[in-house]
Amino acid sequence: MKTPLNFIRQHVKDMPPYEPIIPLEVLSDELGIPVDAFVKLDGNENPYGPLPDVQDSLASLDAIHYYPDPENRRVRRSLAEYHQIPEENILIGAGADELIDLIMRIVIEPGDRLLNCPPTFGMYAFDGMLNQASVLMIPRKPDFSIELDQIEEAVQKHHPKLLFLANPNNPDGGIISRREFDRLLNLPLLLVIDEAYINFHGEEHSVIHKVEARRNLIVLRTFSKWAGLAGLRIGYGVFPTDLLPVLMKSKQPYNVSVAAEVAAVISLQNVDKLENHTAQIVEQRQELFSQLETLSWVDPYPSQANFILCRVKGISAGMVYQRLREKGILIRYFNKPSLRDHIRISVGTKDQIDVLMKALKGIGES
Repeated sequence: MKTPLNFIRQHVKDMPPYEPIIPLEVLSDELGIPVDAFVKLDGNENPYGPLPDVQDSLASLDAIHYYPDPENRRVRRSLAEYHQIPEENILIGAGADELIDLIMRIVIEPGDRLLNCPPTFGMYAFDGMLNQASVLMIPRKPDFSIELDQIEEAVQKHHPKLLFLANPNNPDGGIISRREFDRLLNLPLLLVIDEAYINFHGEEHSVIHKVEARRNLIVLRTFSKWAGLAGLRIGYGVFPTDLLPVLMKSKQPYNVSVAAEVAAVISLQNVDKLENHTAQIVEQRQELFSQLETLSWVDPYPSQANFILCRVKGISAGMVYQRLREKGILIRYFNKPSLRDHIRISVGTKDQIDVLMKALKGIGES
């Protein structure tokens, strides 16, 4: 008799799982540390959380027994006004993650090629495998910049349909230059620029306004980082106009919750307050970088995001991660060949950075 696994598609059974961060509640049970005692610097979340106006609006929600608007009109209208772009180019998703998968579902036929430039956000390759793409890896240089010549050669040889690039990139916080962007935009594929962290580099560096004039450019954004709404899952993409009808009919009709919609709209009504939080994070990023530079066994990489990647010298990066974890200080460690001697630290508040640096100095002295 067949087991349930006999009905699963073979490529799904063969896929390695995505490795998300461990929830605080699980770590609390494991380590015996209260949830509110953790110093959480592993998920690139906004340490200041959502705005008080958002909290107040969520507390007074009275229409959660109705389905949300399947076209997310209020959020799209607010975003169109904020970015000064047509509403018809905007699609809302349950985080940018959903839109990454949705793009692949409407573009990728089994066996189609997708370009990926690791190390980078793991969902590009994961969703590629899930959608039966042939994922071509073009590894980055030692400084994590892209191998542009190799990308162009791969396009000429393999004719991929999609290229995903995070700008700034995760996990290093580096950026692509305007010259590199222009060359990439001339490639015969759909170029998807993921701007999840662009607010910490500067809105003036976004390429979101170029979408309307180009038929092969998609830009993804999220409310998770700058607006502190990671737990509500809401992001958006700006797409060529002729893609919107296809995307609208392909997505789940009620993919974004009422609460997430309200939180996004209220956030956009208070952009000046969000920008104050962003400025604080950028200031704390520089302070954290300066303090990390004082440690002889750590080489931090310059970052334009809300995190700093560090190469660890002379001791095990995995050990550093574990020692901090035992103290309730959570950072990110990627047990992968190109990152095995690295740790990534999200930018926290001043108090969180003080606790982190005290612990790191203790590790270096032991």
